[in-house]
Amino acid sequence: MRWIHCLAVGTLSVALAACTTSPTGRSQLTLMSDDQLDQMGAQAFAQYQQDRTTVDGAPYRLAQCITREIVATLPAELQQENWQVRVFEDDSANAFALPGGYVGVNTGLLEITENQDQLAAVIGHEIGHVLAHHANERASTQSATNLGLSVLSSAAGLEGAGGEQVMAALGMGAQYGILLPFSRSHESEADTIGLKLMADAGFDPRASVALWQNMANAGGGQPPEWMSTHPSHGNRISGLESGMNEAMQRYQQAGRAPNCGQP
Repeated sequence: MRWIHCLAVGTLSVALAACTTSPTGRSQLTLMSDDQLDQMGAQAFAQYQQDRTTVDGAPYRLAQCITREIVATLPAELQQENWQVRVFEDDSANAFALPGGYVGVNTGLLEITENQDQLAAVIGHEIGHVLAHHANERASTQSATNLGLSVLSSAAGLEGAGGEQVMAALGMGAQYGILLPFSRSHESEADTIGLKLMADAGFDPRASVALWQNMANAGGGQPPEWMSTHPSHGNRISGLESGMNEAMQRYQQAGRAPNCGQP
């Protein structure tokens, strides 16, 4: 089993070499290059546009304006990207931002948001994921977890149907014990970053709390938080409120007053 030990040591060495720090100071495992992630973002955005109908007019101009205002607050290297914005005909209240500079907003989200500030809270949150390299970290964590389970299976001599059942249980353990908590961590971190981004861009950060109250009213029941990739609405609102004093200071100091319109 010496090769297993060597593989584990080699994997650990690569992981240590790929450790970075997020904008909030959290340690991250990032194994992929920015070029790889940007290419994946471009491919995913192109595929999304093929699969869904896009919407122009006022909804597009609103999303584009808010994205432009927020991007203007980003580090210079991210401002230089040619950010593309699309609004998609989709009833789900959702949005996304991808590495490489791509933002998508669903029409269902425009039904939930009451003003430009609430929509800015969502777009700022999604751009926060990009700023914090969460896609890289998620992909890297998934890769490292799969490799770890493979090594564990070989070391334990798990073979046949019984071994597959054990590995299925271990896979579930890895999912609920590692992957989903990372996802909740990402969501909370993106909330923190997004709150600052929207405030720096001149959007009222207090709208983020009102947004999630709207989400809670519209969303109905949620799965238990430990089985969800997102914090509960109550925990999300509490997290936003805890950072509100700093966000309001940034908002008052922004010296900007965007006028992007209303959903």
